[in-house]
Amino acid sequence: MDEPFTLIATERRAFADTLETLTPGQWETPSLCEGWLVKDVAAHLLVGPTTSMPEFLVAMTTSRFDFNRANRKLTATRADRSTEELVSLIRQHADSRFTPPRQDWRAPLMDLFIHRLDCLVPLEIPTDRPLAPWRTILDFLVEPSTQRLFTKGPAADVTLEATDVSWSHGSGPAVAGTAEALGLALARRAAGLARLSGPGVDLLRPRSSQ
Repeated sequence: MDEPFTLIATERRAFADTLETLTPGQWETPSLCEGWLVKDVAAHLLVGPTTSMPEFLVAMTTSRFDFNRANRKLTATRADRSTEELVSLIRQHADSRFTPPRQDWRAPLMDLFIHRLDCLVPLEIPTDRPLAPWRTILDFLVEPSTQRLFTKGPAADVTLEATDVSWSHGSGPAVAGTAEALGLALARRAAGLARLSGPGVDLLRPRSSQ
């Protein structure tokens, strides 16, 4: 289990390095996550590694056990920090092995890679990171359990094919694009659709709500 968490730690630190270069205006740019600025997304990435069980239980209780509400509350408490402190905390907790209940290391890996794009795509900043982890992330995103928990429903009946890594899934009309674009589309980010091609793209479009 050491190798996956070493990868996650490396990518957290790399993202912190990128965040450190952002201007105040870029931090305040709307991300691909509805209602969240880039700063909010960065703060969200600290929720898992820094939330204690008592804090989580209070957030859930005051949110009437709505996980999404609790998540937004926990994110908001961290978004009040300065951008310098957020970058420092991401580095400080880069080695965290937190995973959501009943999930393995693929959940924080996916969360990091998708949320990194949530920040960098609107800023038109290339990720410039290794592509190999996307095979694991895409496999995780098309699993039925992931679709129920994270993407609000199953993927459309299409054939998904990455153009920059060796990965494909499904059957039906073809949808082709980079691993990042496929990941965004599977995570319901409409921004990913503009980067995809093929007769199956329109079948994915109703799924994407962000």
